[in-house]
Amino acid sequence: MADDDFDLERLAAYLHLDPAQVARLADRGKLPGRRVQGVWRFARAEINQWLEARIGVSGDEELAQMESIFRRPADPANDNVPSIASLMPLAAIAVPLDARTRTSVIQSLMDLSVRTGLLWDPERMAEAVRAREEMYPTALENGVALVHPRRPMPSILGTAFVAFGRTPRGIPFGGKTLTDLFFLIASLDDRGHLHTLARLSRLIGDANLPAELRAAPDARSVHELIETAEARLE
Repeated sequence: MADDDFDLERLAAYLHLDPAQVARLADRGKLPGRRVQGVWRFARAEINQWLEARIGVSGDEELAQMESIFRRPADPANDNVPSIASLMPLAAIAVPLDARTRTSVIQSLMDLSVRTGLLWDPERMAEAVRAREEMYPTALENGVALVHPRRPMPSILGTAFVAFGRTPRGIPFGGKTLTDLFFLIASLDDRGHLHTLARLSRLIGDANLPAELRAAPDARSVHELIETAEARLE
């Protein structure tokens, strides 16, 4: 079994489900997997793509459940779960983000991230983000894009972070509507990525927050809005 593959028991633990539930999902074709000599095997990359797809179509209740599944194990020195606000330094917020095309949005997000000192290889990250966008756009119907590479890239990050940029007007970014609010998710591992993606999806699912972000005058105001919105989730 490849190092990145799950067997039935490991996947059940990863998803916080009973092995029998996972087996039923696999038998019904609801989970991406394959039988090897009669035993189920699941590729980690395929499982995480399946989870991303589920996050994209889930309501708040299911997103909250998924967020709880992917919370990091408690750190004895710090019981707090990383919040979006804690992952988003002021230096990683650009209002406005000077970009008018999809290519320039990605480049501007890379430039913004480099200035924080948290991204060490912007060219490699930009290439991975472009590949993810070509595979499946991250733009949503509410004018928000949750930009990220296909897999976490810990070797080029100082730590996990989220960057945010708001363009002066909406631009084509692969979705059905124009996009003007861009979050860049830079994670160290799959669990952290999925937790951040689920939590951000809950935040922007509140119709008030995108409108408030569009009216925010500066980076500090954006940060305060994120903090306030997260407090409402608890």
